Amino acid sequence: MHDLDDLADYEASARQHTPWRRVLALFRPHVRALLIVLGLIVIAGIAGATAPFMMRGIIDDALPARDATLLVWLCGGLVGVAVLSAIAGVLQAYVSTHIGQQLMHELRVTLYEHLQSLSLAFFATARTGEVQSRMSSDIAGLQSLFTNTATDVARNVSVALTTVVAMILLDWRLALASLAFMPILLWLNNRVAALRERITFQQQERIADMSATVTESLSAGGFILGRTMGRAHHLVRLFRQTSSDVARLELRSHTAGQWEIAIIMFALDILPALTFFIGGLMLAQGSGVSIGTLVALIALQEQLLWPMLELFEARVELRKARALLTRVFGTLDTKPTLVEPANPVEVDANGVRGEIVFEDVSFSYPASERQTLDHVALRIPAGTHTAIVGSTGSGKSTLGYLLARLYDPDSGRVTLDGIDLKDLSFETLSHILGVVTQDPFLLNASVDENLRFAKPDASSAEIEQALKIAQLWEKVAGLPKGIQTEVGERGYQFSGGERQRLSLARTILRNPRVLLLDEATSALDPQTENALSAALSARHNRTVVSIAHRLSTVRHADQIVVLEEGRVVEMGSHDQLIATNGRYRQLATIG
Repeated sequence: MHDLDDLADYEASARQHTPWRRVLALFRPHVRALLIVLGLIVIAGIAGATAPFMMRGIIDDALPARDATLLVWLCGGLVGVAVLSAIAGVLQAYVSTHIGQQLMHELRVTLYEHLQSLSLAFFATARTGEVQSRMSSDIAGLQSLFTNTATDVARNVSVALTTVVAMILLDWRLALASLAFMPILLWLNNRVAALRERITFQQQERIADMSATVTESLSAGGFILGRTMGRAHHLVRLFRQTSSDVARLELRSHTAGQWEIAIIMFALDILPALTFFIGGLMLAQGSGVSIGTLVALIALQEQLLWPMLELFEARVELRKARALLTRVFGTLDTKPTLVEPANPVEVDANGVRGEIVFEDVSFSYPASERQTLDHVALRIPAGTHTAIVGSTGSGKSTLGYLLARLYDPDSGRVTLDGIDLKDLSFETLSHILGVVTQDPFLLNASVDENLRFAKPDASSAEIEQALKIAQLWEKVAGLPKGIQTEVGERGYQFSGGERQRLSLARTILRNPRVLLLDEATSALDPQTENALSAALSARHNRTVVSIAHRLSTVRHADQIVVLEEGRVVEMGSHDQLIATNGRYRQLATIG
């Protein structure tokens, strides 16, 4: 039943996302090169269609008359046609392959750029392997369409049309007899194409599942989880089942419709015998068919055979490609939930004061049955340290997501120096706001490369200063390779606290006016954390917002905001909140 539901969704998606005019639009920037390809195809097709007429001349005229001169000219013509066809074929293959690779490149970049424009909500629900499957497996599956199939179809159509015209000019009666069963073959071919298209869609879905399994289970975190939970054998069984499904669908993809294909092949194979039979009867009755005409017609049928077979196969490949295009265009048609303003407000990042205001902000996640934030009103003065605390699920991290504009409020607004965050470009906001999370993401590269990801033109002195503020300089300087030390996959060569400090140093390197710390020091020991807090506090021009579970980390904050069930229930300094004997004191007692 699940497969049937998937196929129903696919059919609807295919109708919505993959009109072939969208594919043709991809070729539009390459019109000039396409015209060259089509010209070469037409030249090769016409050249090939003239050869049988020369053969008829040799059989009916030159040989019976023993005319050596005519024989030389006609044989030379056959050689010339062969040379012309070969040259046109080589040039056409080169130009069409160049076009195909350009299209592949443009489609990959377009898809990657679009994925970069999507919102956190998309990546929070999409599997990493699914996204990677779109970028690799689906795009790679279109390689044949853009580099071979499209031009092959044009070439084969040209050859087929010129050949059919030549057959009709030779003898229209034999031509019609030869082509009479083509509609039946086209119907059979369409059945095979539709069947393989559906199988290809299922196949790509399972390939995405397999990619997701590999990505999740063979990452450093996935390996640790599988090993420590004793689930390695389970993961192997899961992968074996998924791989088995892929192999089964691959087999079906190549073997489905074999009886229909066998019938098509049989019909095309007996075509010469049928032509000889009908032509022989006509020749015996004196119906105006010469032996040369009959031989030339058989040659044209042989010339028509391979283009027709390739067109039949291309029809199957085009339907299979539609399944891939449905997935790719489906992703391209995914609308970002966050968009940049058409005319963003121009702000000098160095002139930002850093006052943040949440004005009656409410927000809920799509899968949530309740509001995560409920009419939150909060002012964070510029140049101060504000701590957000509360029990698990109170909405602390969500408040940070809204400040970083990873989500937009359902109602209300968040302002920076009186400017709605929605009116700022993403680039401008990234220069003003720095974010460090509890589980920082580090590139599998050197310490230096990780830091320069934030500021490529940073000087050695700036990098050293950022590492000192993050209390990491002595550690890095003492490594054998110093800042050129590789951090490993997701930074697993370093401890949790070192990863957090390296991520913090990367953000500090940008010198943002507003710094958001979401449990960013949770893995630090008290001594390092105090030193880090002192270093951050020394920069009085920076607004710091820290989200914390450990209340010991926020005692010295200028303002502490207590959230419960998405509402601000208390606000004040540590001493003020302890004195009120409210929720903060309860949390402090528990802590």
